[in-house]
Amino acid sequence: MTTFPRARRALAFSLAAAGILTLASCKKTDDASAAAATKLETKLVGPENVTVVRTEQIRTGPALSGSLQAERTATIRAEMSGAVVRTFADAGQRVSRGQPLAQIDASVLRDQALSARAAVTTMQSGYEIARRDLQRNETLEKAGAIAEAVVERSRNGTLAAQAQLATARAQLANVQKMLDKAGVAAPFAGIVAQRQANAGDVVSPGTALFTVVDPASMQLEASVPAEQLSQVRVGMPVEFKVNGYPNRAFSGRITRVNPTADPVTRQVKLTAAIPNAGNALVAGLFAEGRVSTETRTAPIVALAAVDERGLRPTVVRLRSGKIEKVEVVLGIRDAGAETVEIASGVASGDTVLLGAARGITPGTPVKVSAPSDGKTATRP
Repeated sequence: MTTFPRARRALAFSLAAAGILTLASCKKTDDASAAAATKLETKLVGPENVTVVRTEQIRTGPALSGSLQAERTATIRAEMSGAVVRTFADAGQRVSRGQPLAQIDASVLRDQALSARAAVTTMQSGYEIARRDLQRNETLEKAGAIAEAVVERSRNGTLAAQAQLATARAQLANVQKMLDKAGVAAPFAGIVAQRQANAGDVVSPGTALFTVVDPASMQLEASVPAEQLSQVRVGMPVEFKVNGYPNRAFSGRITRVNPTADPVTRQVKLTAAIPNAGNALVAGLFAEGRVSTETRTAPIVALAAVDERGLRPTVVRLRSGKIEKVEVVLGIRDAGAETVEIASGVASGDTVLLGAARGITPGTPVKVSAPSDGKTATRP
């Protein structure tokens, strides 16, 4: 009768032991699963989502926009009437000062010049004869051989001959001047920007023939917001980019600031002289940049790396393979380059995340994938 209780106790003990073993086995399985899950949580980000804090020059100042113009430009116009016989230059051609650009028909003027030279020769001969006659008559009058009235007539004749000679010379000079105008030449060394005339065209005084510009003397005609006028002065440097060279920066200095603002746009116009070594810039290019009011060397980072939605700006730094959120103190901004100075919080050489990658939870392991071209991103 006592056999059954013992059996029941043994069975209960066996079941309890099995339960303990089962729980232990489950705990080991759960721990392994948790470890595997933790390992799978490592985030992979592309190189385009990271940047490095670098110590570089950063500049700030009012934004400007405008267009490039040649400081020296000349529209060469006809100074006489006639047909264009020949042109010697075309648009885009470099020319030197005094180089012929076109020739206007001057056949009529050449005939007039021949007649004028002949008239000068005749008048010169007549004047010489009258002058010699006057000298002879003055000698005879002193000797009492002729009357004073004869000498007076001779003197008047000499003066008349002299006046006729002067008139003939003036006419020849005028014709020669017109002949010189038949030859159109470059007023200074530069490049032909436009040729408005062709051989065979009949032109009159004032007709535009060529436009010549000096590419070495470019200027930027731009405008800045009126509320930032206090930061703009003559002599300040400007930096800008043009649509023809998106990856190249150009610079110059302000030479003039308009004393009035546009009442509609609230913009103030300024002019800056732009060196143009190599003639890379051409007139008409649109430019965007800034007046450089402050320049310093400091740790800088892309604006896309900074989160300014909280009480203090933060960046997400990648250190030892893990993410950490760091509060930073910002300095000056370069709106054109989209960078900002980091006064404190992170140091030069630190790696931080950009854009949407900043949303990764702090403490998360992160691995940066290699770029497809094998190069490391160098964006500030």
